Amino acid sequence: MHAAFFLLLSASFARFLIRHPGEPRTPWVVALSVLLALLYVLPYALPQALSPAPAARPPRQLLWLAAVVATWVVLVVLAPSFAWCSVPLLYTGLRTLPTRAALLLVTFLTGLVVVAQLRLSHGFDPTLVLAPPAVAAVATAVFVHTQRQTDRQRALIEDLVRTRRELAATERREGALAERQRLSMEIHDTLAQGLSSQRMLLQAADRTWESDPEAARRHVRTAADVAARGLAETRRFVDDLAPPQFDGGARLEDALRALAASGTAEGTGAPVLFHVDGVPVPLPDGVRAALLRIAQGALANVREHAGAATAALTLSYLGDQVVLDVADDGRGFAPGAPPGPAGGRGHGLPAMRARVRQLGGSLTIESAPGEGTVVSACIPLEPQ
Repeated sequence: MHAAFFLLLSASFARFLIRHPGEPRTPWVVALSVLLALLYVLPYALPQALSPAPAARPPRQLLWLAAVVATWVVLVVLAPSFAWCSVPLLYTGLRTLPTRAALLLVTFLTGLVVVAQLRLSHGFDPTLVLAPPAVAAVATAVFVHTQRQTDRQRALIEDLVRTRRELAATERREGALAERQRLSMEIHDTLAQGLSSQRMLLQAADRTWESDPEAARRHVRTAADVAARGLAETRRFVDDLAPPQFDGGARLEDALRALAASGTAEGTGAPVLFHVDGVPVPLPDGVRAALLRIAQGALANVREHAGAATAALTLSYLGDQVVLDVADDGRGFAPGAPPGPAGGRGHGLPAMRARVRQLGGSLTIESAPGEGTVVSACIPLEPQ
């Protein structure tokens, strides 16, 4: 549109010089042509002061448009051939003014073009009267329709951006909650259980300190080993790595076997037996970590609450799923009974359920008062 304006301005100026050489009005036409060109490029030379965008219409912008139109009107009065410059000015007015004011300006420009064309013609020509209004009407309708479509698209984009921003904030909140839940389960199944074991070992050492110093020292050494494992777990939390039991590519059954042996060696609860059924297959890191944490939490419950004589860990590979069973012959409980008294932790079983649910599996608890407990975690596997 800018190129069209300067092309029409140059053509009108050349036509005037060719048709009317040496006339007294020529200096005025030359000066006004240069002034109109300078005024037209002024908003682009000073974009912050005079912007042609419709987002804001300060008084200086309206004064600029009035100066451009006034200069063009004087030029058309002196030289009617400059009326062709009205087409770019029409779009400039539509972009600068509100719709109603722009329609008034278009009507004024069109009327002046009709008068100028009649002055250039040698007689009355109906096309010179009807063609400019028709072209102006079509051009205005197309521009107004396009502008409305642009406004709707801009509003839609703003809604989409705002929705995306709200969705991102929601995802951040959900991610923070999920991470908080994950950390709470990790802490419960590792650090909390380790601290509980240390407390029980140190209490046992305190009870036997005078009567059996060797047993007391053994309890203290075992508590130190538990503290070392807890320190390793804490460092893994900081680094967000897999459980340290899987360092060096250890398998799940190896980690469970070591867990059973350490539970037996602590000497504060039931001895733990470990057994593997089926043919072991490689497991995803998430499945290995979840089953290990479930075993740790279940054995901690056995040690602290069951009063069992023996406990057993059984890992079963069933082709399309892997099952971990933790059984004890302790006092048992009623699974549907309400939680214990205030002050109890009560995080163990919910944490196990959450871990299994995240992997698409299920957790089953079979127990009754006086008949022991079996905790069974079943996790589906991807087909090999």
